[in-house]
Amino acid sequence: MISEAKPTVRTFDIAVLPGDGIGVDVTREAVRVLKAVAPALDGINLSFHAYNVGAAEYLRSGNPLPADALEACGKADAVLLGAMGLPSVRWPDGKEMTPQLDLREKFQLYCGLRPIRLYHEQDTPLKRYKAGEIDFVIVRESTEGLFSARLSQTDAAKGEVCDIMRITRAGSERVCRAAFEQAMQRRKHCTLVDKANVLPSMVYFRSVFDDVAKEFPAVKADHCYVDAAALYLVQRPHTFDVIVTENMFGDILSDLAAGLIGGMGMAPSADIGETCAVFQPSHGSAPDIAGKGIANPIATILSAALMLEWFELPGALNGAQRIRHAVETVLADPANRTPDGGGNLTTTQMADKVIMSL
Repeated sequence: MISEAKPTVRTFDIAVLPGDGIGVDVTREAVRVLKAVAPALDGINLSFHAYNVGAAEYLRSGNPLPADALEACGKADAVLLGAMGLPSVRWPDGKEMTPQLDLREKFQLYCGLRPIRLYHEQDTPLKRYKAGEIDFVIVRESTEGLFSARLSQTDAAKGEVCDIMRITRAGSERVCRAAFEQAMQRRKHCTLVDKANVLPSMVYFRSVFDDVAKEFPAVKADHCYVDAAALYLVQRPHTFDVIVTENMFGDILSDLAAGLIGGMGMAPSADIGETCAVFQPSHGSAPDIAGKGIANPIATILSAALMLEWFELPGALNGAQRIRHAVETVLADPANRTPDGGGNLTTTQMADKVIMSL
């Protein structure tokens, strides 16, 4: 009698960084959703290990990103992050703590994915749009640009402070290539947002974008100045498919875009490198509502779906699709909203509905 070979099971190690404020609340619910969808992840197990990071950890130990947490992030298959930082906890020079930026730079998480999708017409201030009619992705370069000056030393006594925008060919090529690859999976349209009419660094960024565009002849490539892009995102967001842009521009436009679909609680994100990736909601720690059970977990739950998608295996892709479909089903009923969306569901009740829909 020939025995059947047991199917191979792959275990993915997830480093969970709840962080500060509502990060703790929403991360807990996203992990519950991942555990609920686990039976659908054919051939895949998820193993979760939590680590203390953020402003609260700084107050406890003097380091917002302890060495054990940083090492765990490097070894993990993916990182699920809630939020880090509190406005009242700052470095001696007055800057707010941003360990999430340290992670991006340490592990070269250059591809900042910010998917924007409208799930119900009630959620947008642009009332002419219905569900699915606003659907685009911002690809934000996350390792250089204007943010590269954030650790520079300054002397205000000199009467001026200068921040340098750093644009490299290597950094621009990889993020533009990632954007075109996203466009190939979508509607084959990629828009560079820059300020090439004023800044030499943006002229260079545009030249690299145009070079990479030649590798993707099936994708329509065009350009838009950042100020015009802010206008068009309000006037005609349906005309965008994939937007690629510099770090600071991406930071600003991502928040504007989230406002088109119901706010930061509806906007997932991922920061992806070659061998490491961090998945988190686009929102911050919102300490004013932390622990009250009213934070919107949808952005974090959708970020968890992005994480499964990044694993690429069929079982993980199936799980990601199931989570997205569950969220879409729940949000199709305008009564299913946390207070930020005009509803009265708690953080846990919203996650419960997603789990039931799975």
